[in-house]
Amino acid sequence: MSAPLTNRIRVLRAERAMSQADLAAAINVSRKTISMVEVGRFVPSTVIALKIARFFDVAVEEVFSLTEDA
Repeated sequence: MSAPLTNRIRVLRAERAMSQADLAAAINVSRKTISMVEVGRFVPSTVIALKIARFFDVAVEEVFSLTEDA
């Protein structure tokens, strides 16, 4: 069963040449948290999702989306 939430974190990081550790430090979470969210093993809290979107200066819907079958 696939996660109902997909994200573009890896793409957004790549556009800015950022590591997972860089993003984690910027929003005050662990690198493992970023990794787990990025690969879909962990659904982020609303606060984390909003911090990620705010960091990249985009709407949360530009970072996260629900899969069609969710």
